[in-house]
Amino acid sequence: MIIDTHVHIGRILNFNMKKEDVLYSMQQYGIDYALVSDCRATEFDHHLHKLPFFLQTPQIVCLQETIDFAAAHPDRIGAALWMKPHQENADRKVYELIEQNRPLVKALKFHPFHSFLPFDDAKMDAYMELARCFRLPVVTHTGGTDAASCRRVYEMAKRHTDISFVMVHMGLGTDNSEAISLIGELPNLYGDTTWVPMEHTIDFIRKNGDDKILFGSDSPIDGKDTYLHNKAGDRSIYQDYFHVLPERISPESYHKLMADNAIRLFQLSF
Repeated sequence: MIIDTHVHIGRILNFNMKKEDVLYSMQQYGIDYALVSDCRATEFDHHLHKLPFFLQTPQIVCLQETIDFAAAHPDRIGAALWMKPHQENADRKVYELIEQNRPLVKALKFHPFHSFLPFDDAKMDAYMELARCFRLPVVTHTGGTDAASCRRVYEMAKRHTDISFVMVHMGLGTDNSEAISLIGELPNLYGDTTWVPMEHTIDFIRKNGDDKILFGSDSPIDGKDTYLHNKAGDRSIYQDYFHVLPERISPESYHKLMADNAIRLFQLSF
């Protein structure tokens, strides 16, 4: 079994991730289940300029779209609700939407880079209460700016020991060493493999064990064949995870990475 804990839908900026591409890629590359979030919750562009009003999609619309996708494919899709903490809040409508659809909702998702907000900012506290109320793990982008630093996620995890946190990318664009070290210090802190070279994941397992690492990909960010190649046609790093890694680590560790840890953390039923 393979569970991809970091998949997207939505069209914004240079991203165009279609639902049909998600379903195609899952079928084509043997992904049994995916946690999906809507990238239209992006608040700031790649240069940290606030998106104009006509490009903004209300938080509740993004959340509903994600839940509707999960509702249409409950055995294959789980909702990771991408929040907009810079401009919106965890209001009554958000609580009601989650309460009404709790079996479909598996996590809260944040992107401190595209929200231009430090992950440990006070504005995040209301969202931590939301996660606590529904016992939802919090998954968050790390890398690219101080606001999205691994250290800030670590500080939040220290403050909220009853919430589980996932460092997506484990510091995108780095050698991942800081994330690996920080994750090893806290029991409620996890990492994922999105754009993480296979060798770094092997290093993670060697240092931290195999219980706190999850498979993630950002699919279909490079198109419906993200698992196979990038937009330039170069071989995807995820081919290493599918075809090389099983020979490099034990079967038990491989199953934990690719499925079992996600089943436990996100309380999935199979």
